[in-house]
Amino acid sequence: MLGEILVTVEKLKWTVQHGEKALRPERRPTNFLMMYKRNEVRWEPLGVLAACVSWKYALPILASSDELGISRLTSITDSYPFHNVLSPIISTLFTGSALLVKCSEQTAFSAPYFTSIARQALSACGHSPNMIQSLVCWPQTANHLTSHPGIAHITFIGSRPVAHTVCASAAKALTPVCVELGGKDAAIILDSVSDYDLEHKVVSILMKGTFISAGQNCIGIERIIACPRSYDRLIPLLEKQIRSLRLGSSLPSPSTNNNSDTNIDIGAMISNASFPRLVSLIHSAVSAGATLHCGGTPYVHPTHPKGHYFTPTFLSGIIKDMPIAQTELFAPVCLLLQAQNTTHAISIANSTSYALGASVFGNTTSDRQDIDKCVEEIKAGMVSVNDFGAYYAVGLPFGGRGGSGYGRFGGEEGLRGICNLKSVCRDRKWAERLGVGTRIPWILDYVKGREVEMGREVEMGRKVKFLKGMMELGYADGVGRRVRGLWEMGRSA
Repeated sequence: MLGEILVTVEKLKWTVQHGEKALRPERRPTNFLMMYKRNEVRWEPLGVLAACVSWKYALPILASSDELGISRLTSITDSYPFHNVLSPIISTLFTGSALLVKCSEQTAFSAPYFTSIARQALSACGHSPNMIQSLVCWPQTANHLTSHPGIAHITFIGSRPVAHTVCASAAKALTPVCVELGGKDAAIILDSVSDYDLEHKVVSILMKGTFISAGQNCIGIERIIACPRSYDRLIPLLEKQIRSLRLGSSLPSPSTNNNSDTNIDIGAMISNASFPRLVSLIHSAVSAGATLHCGGTPYVHPTHPKGHYFTPTFLSGIIKDMPIAQTELFAPVCLLLQAQNTTHAISIANSTSYALGASVFGNTTSDRQDIDKCVEEIKAGMVSVNDFGAYYAVGLPFGGRGGSGYGRFGGEEGLRGICNLKSVCRDRKWAERLGVGTRIPWILDYVKGREVEMGREVEMGRKVKFLKGMMELGYADGVGRRVRGLWEMGRSA
């Protein structure tokens, strides 16, 4: 609900309430020499755009045969399948363009199904449903789409290796790409956090940020970096909570008499393909001195044996150079690192190639300076203070830097980023009425200048003096120098 419905509804509401203002032509200042000009920037439709979205976790859906013509749908897989499809559709339609949604071959049902919602909405409003199309294909076929000159812009959400392929393909047609590649987001816990806030507020946020969607979240908390006092207090608090997490499924199944599990905290992962890598990284960290408090292995659920479950895992004593601290895990794994002070915590947070989001927790009354220092010096595209991922639910631009990609979607920047930015310069209305406009001085005119030169033999030195005077008139400091520049222009002409 939080990662899918809430953010999608917020995106729709924000676009309806603020989208027109974001795309309204914007006035820009002029200069003294061109005071008779009116400058503005416009954001216009690009044409046909593409959104290439990846898979990340399972979403349960139920439907009757009357609705979709099949007996029942059990689950689909995608990276926020509803939001990642609907979000670019909302933005694209609002800017006046059309969209082709290319999903992972592992989500052959979800993207067309959710796309059909938008297509039916278009039809209901009297518009062509063909403005939105969905595409399912194998990776080797996608190159035809990403390199097609008819695509004006591509939004890509996925892994870094695939991003290199997509961007290289798009470069053939010089197609711009907005790239979101996940992260290794850090949550810095300063020592100014009180015992009460740490236990009753911060730990809850850390648990949600780490284990939501079984850790399969591009802006999930992958590293908790705590200053010395907070570090010692966090270990027992986190261990207690993580050990108590319950695995299961919210989907009805024959093994549960067609009832869903009750009192579950974490569901299955999308696939078990990453399990050997996870186990290897955990073993490597323990061998290098980390402490494994709980978890660390795949889990065979007694009533859902075919589910891809991984036990909620907690490791402390992690060092920033360990492979597990440098690799995006995308799993229900909590890593706790110790920092000596605020500066050291920031250094650890900036020690990976990723730079998507981050969080910082501290007392905003007594420790505002250190909190502001974290906000300013953490290398990331987004930062939440005393919260996790809040920037994703308030209409702010979303995106990172470095290994987490480039470009933004969401907010004004996201809407404007999928438009053609057009600069328009024209005469002001008062100038048009008075007949004021750009006139090339005869001394510089390529045509009239030559005609006059035949009789007057204008020397190059006079032209240089005229131009020098014009530069002083327009850009010199002080009224006196500007007047002198005007005088020089008059003498030279």
